[in-house]
Amino acid sequence: MTLQVHTDGMLLTITFDAPQRRNALTPEMLCRLADALLQFEADDGLRVAILTGAGDQAFCAGGDLARTLPLMTGERAPEDEWDRRLMNDPQVLAAAGLRDWVPTKPVLAAINGVCMAAGFELMLGTDIRISADHARFALPEVQRALLPFAGSMARLPRQVPLASAMQLLLTGEPIDAQEARRIGLVNEVLPAAEVMPRARRIAERIAANGPMAVRAVKRTALAASGRPLDAAYALEDAAWREVLASVDAREGPRAFMEKRPPVWRGR
Repeated sequence: MTLQVHTDGMLLTITFDAPQRRNALTPEMLCRLADALLQFEADDGLRVAILTGAGDQAFCAGGDLARTLPLMTGERAPEDEWDRRLMNDPQVLAAAGLRDWVPTKPVLAAINGVCMAAGFELMLGTDIRISADHARFALPEVQRALLPFAGSMARLPRQVPLASAMQLLLTGEPIDAQEARRIGLVNEVLPAAEVMPRARRIAERIAANGPMAVRAVKRTALAASGRPLDAAYALEDAAWREVLASVDAREGPRAFMEKRPPVWRGR
């Protein structure tokens, strides 16, 4: 199986496991990724997900050039159930790309190497990104007369300075991890061996927080992005009213005063 899914307490780790192809996404991998993310969202026992790649060369180099891209351009006809599902089930690309479907829970990227094309676009749908110092980032689609159609044209200019976004989008040329950090594309750059442990520590810190509050913060921050301030404040107010009325909002301050760990109910 080319996608590994591992549960450890409240954390879910999804690993692209095709290092011989630099973890390029096949139709089967995309379908399994969508299923894993949808299950993550539905499972109240899971609070944070981490996406990473197998090996030390690539996080994800994009869509598989032998199977996925020819299928999507019409050069190759569907050959199996994974091909047919990818082409006929719109929820697969919506969830697998973290684009038209976004989980309410946090998703981290532990970027262990090359992050390009569809892998880059998937990264843009994550909330926190830890990168290995040897990683490289690129959207090379225009060099092949293609478009980065899984969210980059809409999301990248909102996440980094416009000029930096346009250079990545229009030239297709890669940048290194330090430049990705400088423009704010990733949060931290670390030696490769430290990437996954650091991502896990951040995920565990998030998972220890009030789950209802965490979801409300993510939902509100994303929904408020780009809106006029009065509309964004209205979203904040709605989230505040919802969380303030919860059992957890009473438990948090009480546990602090009683000097004990809180017991979250998620409601």
